[in-house]
Amino acid sequence: MTSIPGMLSVEDLAREAKSGGIDTVLVVFTDPYGRSMGKRYDAGFFLEAAIEDGAHVCDYLFTVDVGMEPIPGYRFANWEAGYGDVHLLPDLSTLRRTSWIERSAMVQCDVAAREGFDDGGSGLLSIAPRSILRAQVEQAKSRGLSAMAGSELEFYSFQDSYAEAVQNGYATMTPAGWYIEDYHILQGTREEPLIGNLRRHLRDSGVPVENSKGEWGLGQHEINVRYSDVLTMADRHCVYKQCVKEIADAMGRSVTFMAKPFADRAGSSCHLHMSLWSGEANAFPGDDALGAVRCSDAFRWFLGGWIAHAAEMMVFYAPTVNSYKRFRSGSWAPTRLAWSHDNRTAGFRVVGAGQSLRIECRIPGADCNPYLAFAASLASGLDGIARQTEPPPSFDGDVYSADHLPQLPGSLAEATEAFAASDFARQAFGAEVVEHYEHFFRTEQSAYDHAVTDWERARYFEQI
Repeated sequence: MTSIPGMLSVEDLAREAKSGGIDTVLVVFTDPYGRSMGKRYDAGFFLEAAIEDGAHVCDYLFTVDVGMEPIPGYRFANWEAGYGDVHLLPDLSTLRRTSWIERSAMVQCDVAAREGFDDGGSGLLSIAPRSILRAQVEQAKSRGLSAMAGSELEFYSFQDSYAEAVQNGYATMTPAGWYIEDYHILQGTREEPLIGNLRRHLRDSGVPVENSKGEWGLGQHEINVRYSDVLTMADRHCVYKQCVKEIADAMGRSVTFMAKPFADRAGSSCHLHMSLWSGEANAFPGDDALGAVRCSDAFRWFLGGWIAHAAEMMVFYAPTVNSYKRFRSGSWAPTRLAWSHDNRTAGFRVVGAGQSLRIECRIPGADCNPYLAFAASLASGLDGIARQTEPPPSFDGDVYSADHLPQLPGSLAEATEAFAASDFARQAFGAEVVEHYEHFFRTEQSAYDHAVTDWERARYFEQI
């Protein structure tokens, strides 16, 4: 067996399939929303054919909205072209047991290129989220560097099932807790039937868990998984998210990874931690003083680039209309572009020292696609190193009250305009990626702009 519990080699899977321990393999990839899509294979057929031949799925999966409706206007796939197939390439290094699903395993896939959408000659589809991150990993590798990363993913849990939530229009959800439970052991214990179950299944499915804790909202929790290289971390993030939803569903419960599910409660974040490594050593520590931080040039310039490109990369950190309702003063979510040492009011919080020195970006919400968020982070930092971009001075105090600092984009529409106009985005990801995702985000904004909400009826029905 491999060293991380739950991870499988092909030989492990063959033994399990022969004994009947595993009879199903989920062959999945991640769509632009960050959802796991794919097929369930008979384990024997997967071993016999899919390892060599891969799998095929309809290409419309890269052009649908969240309700699975095909959206016109994409060059990649459309009605005129007939919606053909794309080819999935199983990454056997991701083969794992899914302990929460009986007799099942999972493998995550790359997506093969198609004419006009080849990721720089790599043979991978340029617009696929995993391809976009892989390309940035290769950029770092070409400079003798690798990125280590972690994502702190929060969610709200409810006593209602998903079916009950739909039936009541998501209006009267019963939270799992009834007071703020941030670090609270008693309230956390009440949620152990769900959260403990999640920790154990993640551990047994190749996602090493460090800890879990209550968060600032009612029924809000965070499970922290062990950091790793950035691509593996994005894979683990997606397994974590799928595991949480499916275990909650099996227990007659529900969870949400919306960035701001309730106006009067804390939003759910996905803080990203990242450091660059040269061989076995962290490239960030050094003898230079940057505020309260002892660091290297690589750290300084990476931080400078990450901050400099944050606004034009915002759609990859905050991809929905709802994302922007999380950014409010005093909300634990950042509102301005600043960095500080161990200061939770800043968008960029520097933590650790020596080999643990890293940057925490507090901008992304729990609704982000991890491949896109990490790709934006890594591309920005690498550009900072290439251009020797100096960060602004560190900020001490309450960043919320610092009116002179630049604000984050205030809406998906504003962020999409910045992304669409970004020369850096085209240089980092390619014109076809920018074109595809510009349309993706404009479509999301348009759907909201045309919706009539409960808020509008409550405000205007009688009073206007």
